[in-house]
Amino acid sequence: MSGHGDPIPMTSRKGGALRGVAEVPGDKSISHRALILGALSVGRTEITGLLEGQDVLDTAKAMRAFGATVTQHGPGAWWVEGVGVGGFAEPDHVIDCGNSGTGVRLIMGCMATSPITATFTGDASLRKRPMGRVTDPIALFGAQSYGRAGGRLPMTIVGAAEPVPVSYTTPMASAQVKSAVLLAGLNAPGQTVVIEKTPTRDHTERMLRGFGAEITVEDTAEGHKITLQGQPELKAQTVAVPRDPSSAAFPVCAALLVPGSDILVPGVSQNPTRNGLFLTLKEMGADIEFLNEREEGGEPVADLRVRYSELHGITVPAERAAAQIDEYPVLSVVAACATGTTIMPGVHELRVKESDRIDAMARGLEACGVRIEEDEDTLIVHGMGPGNVPGGATCATHIDHRIAMSFLVLGLASQQPISVDDGSPIATSFPVFEDLMAGLGATIERGVA
Repeated sequence: MSGHGDPIPMTSRKGGALRGVAEVPGDKSISHRALILGALSVGRTEITGLLEGQDVLDTAKAMRAFGATVTQHGPGAWWVEGVGVGGFAEPDHVIDCGNSGTGVRLIMGCMATSPITATFTGDASLRKRPMGRVTDPIALFGAQSYGRAGGRLPMTIVGAAEPVPVSYTTPMASAQVKSAVLLAGLNAPGQTVVIEKTPTRDHTERMLRGFGAEITVEDTAEGHKITLQGQPELKAQTVAVPRDPSSAAFPVCAALLVPGSDILVPGVSQNPTRNGLFLTLKEMGADIEFLNEREEGGEPVADLRVRYSELHGITVPAERAAAQIDEYPVLSVVAACATGTTIMPGVHELRVKESDRIDAMARGLEACGVRIEEDEDTLIVHGMGPGNVPGGATCATHIDHRIAMSFLVLGLASQQPISVDDGSPIATSFPVFEDLMAGLGATIERGVA
C-alpha cells in the first residue's frame, strides 16, 4: 500500500475467532527519533526493528537531504552515518514529509538553529495541519518561517545564524512541540528549558540521554521541567526499537471484540507515557496479561496475552489523554461494542491530528448505527453491547491511517460488513496490517462490500 497513491477501498466482516501471534512493527515515534538523532551524532548509529512505514521512510529521505548517510542493511536494520550537532547541510530540494506530523515538526526543530534554509511540504492531510505550534517556539531561537495562511505547509524555514537558548512553556500537551524545541536547543549555546503542564511521551528525553546529551527532568511548581545543555557532541548508538503500542492497539482491540479470540502480541513498549490504552481497556474489563516484562533499548516492554472480553463503558480520566492520544479512534470502536456509556474527556488534540479524529469517528460510528455525543473536547459513545453494532456502512477515512484501521476492526465485530473509502494511508504506520490481521484469521479484503 502507498499512503500517497490512488485510494484503496477496503472491507472487513465478521468471521471466526482470532488466534496466533501478532508481530507488530517497530514503534513509529522511536523510529523517527532514532534516524534524526543518528543524523545529529558523530559516527555510525545502528538501528534494529525500525518501522519501515512511509512516514519513517520519508524521515530517512529527509536526513539524507540534510547530509547524513542513511542505508538499509536488512529488514528493519538501518545504519545512519551522522554529521554531528550543527552539521546539517542545506537541502537542494523540497523536503516532502508525506503524512507525518511528527516527522515534519521534529525536523523543523532540529534544523532551526543551523544557518540553512529548507522548504517543507506533505500530502493533502499534512498540508492542512497547523505548524504554528512549532514555528512559534523556534522563532524564539531566531529562526524565521514563511508558509501559507494559518501556518500551513508548504513552509520555508530559515535557520538561525546565531541561535540563542530559550525557556518555553508548551501551550498544549504535545510531545511533538516539546521534542522540536529540545532538538532546536541542541545547537543553541547554554541551557534550553521546556516546561509542560501535562507530561507527554518521553522518547526524546530518553534517547537524547542515551546519545550523550546532558538533560535533566524534574517536577516543579511550574510543571514538568526538562533542561537541556546545548551544543553537546552526540555519540552514535545501537538502537533496538521496541514494538509500537499504537499499532498493537488494533490486533489487541480486535481480539477483545471477536468472540473466542486468544492472541499474543510480543515485545510491545510499555513506556508509561504511552500505555494509557491498556490501562483503560483493563478498567473496561479486558482480559490482558502482561508477560515477560523487561527493558529493551532503554524502554520497558512486555508480551501481551489478549483474550475476548465482554466490556463495559467507563469515564476515561482526562489526565490520561496524553498517554493514549493516538488510540482514541480504536478506543471509540471498543466503546461502541461495550455495554453502557464511555465518556472520553480532554481529547481536543484529536481535532488537529491527521484528520479531525473526533468528527471522523463520530460520523463513521453514527453511520454504523452507534449513538454519539461530542463537543470540542469530549467524545461520548453509547455502547450497544457485544455483537450489537449494525455496521453496513462505508466510512470516510480522511487520509488518516488510524481512522481506516479503527473501522476495519469494528467490521470484524459488527453485524454487517464495514467498508472504508481509502485504506492506503495505513502504509504510513503499519504496512503489514493486512497480512498480520489475515494471519490471525481476520477477514479484511480490498474493495467495497
